[in-house]
Amino acid sequence: MKLEELLKRIPVLETIGNQNPEVSEIVFDSRNVVADSLYVAVKGTVSDGHSFIDSSREKGANVIVCETLPENLDENVTYIKVKDASKTLGQLASNFYGNPSEKLSLIGVTGTNGKTSVATILFDIFRILGFKSLLISTVEYRIGEEIIPSTHTTPDVIRLNQMLAKAVELGCEYAFMEVSSHGIHQNRTEGLHFKIAGFTNITHDHLDYHKTFDEYIKTKKRFFDELPADAIAITNVDDKNGNVMLQNTKAEKKSYALKTMADFHGKILEADFNGMLLNFNGKEFWTTLTGKFNVYNLLLAYAITVECGFHSDDVLKAVSQLKRVNGRFETLRSDGGIFFVIDYAHTPDALDNILDSINEIRTKNERLITVFGCGGDRDHVKRPEMGKIATRKSTLAIITSDNPRTENPEAIIKEIEAGVEPQYFSKYTSIPDRKEAMKMAIKFAEPKDIILVAGKGHENYQEINGVKHHFDDKEMIVELAKLMSK
Repeated sequence: MKLEELLKRIPVLETIGNQNPEVSEIVFDSRNVVADSLYVAVKGTVSDGHSFIDSSREKGANVIVCETLPENLDENVTYIKVKDASKTLGQLASNFYGNPSEKLSLIGVTGTNGKTSVATILFDIFRILGFKSLLISTVEYRIGEEIIPSTHTTPDVIRLNQMLAKAVELGCEYAFMEVSSHGIHQNRTEGLHFKIAGFTNITHDHLDYHKTFDEYIKTKKRFFDELPADAIAITNVDDKNGNVMLQNTKAEKKSYALKTMADFHGKILEADFNGMLLNFNGKEFWTTLTGKFNVYNLLLAYAITVECGFHSDDVLKAVSQLKRVNGRFETLRSDGGIFFVIDYAHTPDALDNILDSINEIRTKNERLITVFGCGGDRDHVKRPEMGKIATRKSTLAIITSDNPRTENPEAIIKEIEAGVEPQYFSKYTSIPDRKEAMKMAIKFAEPKDIILVAGKGHENYQEINGVKHHFDDKEMIVELAKLMSK
């Protein structure tokens, strides 16, 4: 592709060298440079791409996009100076792949909890409605029936445009994408055209990255601030930050809620471990999903689908056929009558919601045993809060390892224990080994008791000192329940 085509709609401060060379690839990692590449020198969180301009040029890059021009210029290379290389990368990638986000309906879902569930629910609704779509989520990337392993909640902007272009080529009309705060902050959504943006909720998370809660909120809000006027923004007005997201958006504003007046209103009529009878905007239907948090997820997915132009009756018919998302309130029952709930809840709000959902359903004749931990090298603020919530709302809480990463598991556990209130000291124990913690829970449980295993959900590994070891909560529960019943 000619450089002139790549630079359409991109503000350039200065150009030095050949004005219109042919470009073979767009890269921002110097290790991926090939002959005639356009290399974008992005200032990252770990390293500055400007340090690799010379090595990129030596490997064959014929165009360099940067914020600061190097001292020594190569006469065979074109240099493009821009104000923000990170944002420019997104616009270049979009142009290079033919602006695929403008050729399909791209729906983005952001918030602390529920992003994966809503994006996956939307993908499944549209599959039931007869549409081939693209899904970009924490769990997996999917184009129709093709499954591609996921590496990041929001992939880098080149990978994003590659997948969007492939989806267009394969005849997809819709794309559903989780939009993470990291992705927004690192401009991974730059250059993409969103038709609809949905907001789930905001709670404390990722403060290891954003440093302050205010910065975290502002990052999420930026996604809505940058929406075009022809987009639709749908927000949860039961969340105190729901309306904050819409303060400066140019998009059309819509709302959903369970507790307050909204464009899309939901109500729980009945609920048990098998599912719920719900009412959305005056229409009743049954779903096998359960838990109040799932009502919010379903309601947002319903609102988005209706805003895409589908009749509410058709949407609810599709919603009633949905199956539970892997690792989200996934349930099992052992031969001995113990009921297991596996959930990805790894933030205070998510853990609070899942425990409330279980406690609302159980008759209180059953005991609730919670096995959970917190990930290493992540936000420390949420650890004591999760210890407080788990011990307050469980019959017994067993604190264990999640993904300790490079941290000492026992040090993480001590931070969790710091949040336990004195009156609940007798309601918890700590077992660093996750398998042994599950074994303890099963040993303690009696028929009809409920064991919640929280924190990892769909993950099939445990990361310890930089190494990922196979560990699947569901597999482990099945294995241990069989062993304990012998």
